[in-house]
Amino acid sequence: MNLLSIVEQSDIAYKHAFSNRVERPWGYLFWNEENPNHYDANHAHVSHPVTEIGQAAAIMEEVIPFFEEKGIYPRFYLYDQQNQQVLIKQLESQGFRTEVLPSPIQVWKGELATVHNTAEIVIEPVTTANYEECLRVESVPEFGGKEVREKAFAKEFAHPAFQHFLLRVNGEPASSLCLLQAGEIMRIENVATLPDFRGKGLIGHLIRFAQEQFMLSGGSQLWVCPINERVERVYSRYGFETVGVIPFVHVFRGGKGVLEIR
Repeated sequence: MNLLSIVEQSDIAYKHAFSNRVERPWGYLFWNEENPNHYDANHAHVSHPVTEIGQAAAIMEEVIPFFEEKGIYPRFYLYDQQNQQVLIKQLESQGFRTEVLPSPIQVWKGELATVHNTAEIVIEPVTTANYEECLRVESVPEFGGKEVREKAFAKEFAHPAFQHFLLRVNGEPASSLCLLQAGEIMRIENVATLPDFRGKGLIGHLIRFAQEQFMLSGGSQLWVCPINERVERVYSRYGFETVGVIPFVHVFRGGKGVLEIR
């Protein structure tokens, strides 16, 4: 299985945890009417190349009314930019906007991150006891705010493929991440830090903890998909190596782009 296929399959497993999913000949439809502004939960995921105008038109005729009838802006996630130009051009002719987000893919090389241990920093699993505190950390604007995040977080928390962890500084909730088990690989997801605690190196402690948890799990590979080059450089300092870049394409009609939110 190539890199693109592995990323797609792990993304599908991730999104299915908090949305409905139906398979189509060209890919998947994901939707969650209770959380309409959560992009990952509401979009058409096109897996197969669309090379003919008629094929593109048929997909659009299916997808656009599917979401509009639910009061959700139609949007498409495309992972193979080169082979989706016909579909992209047809969508743009119907008023869709396109943004390309180069997505680095990093794999842990096996060396534990070096951090300075301190009694001030404690990392703990998220349970019902600290659920609300972790949600507060993850309700940052980059994740869509509390209105979007709380619904997805509830479904992730209940799903066996996810493990959430909360980092405290002097007892105060400050940062969090989760680990997603997707087949033989594990992915670091939803890394968040409250504004008052940013720039203090807390991510290094979380990454080290995630690496230790991965080793205990007996998985084959630990992955992370940084959202930009700056974050990519951060993970590189803690033992991750970039193995490829996928030109992820977001095509949407209505609402903000992913880059605007970030």
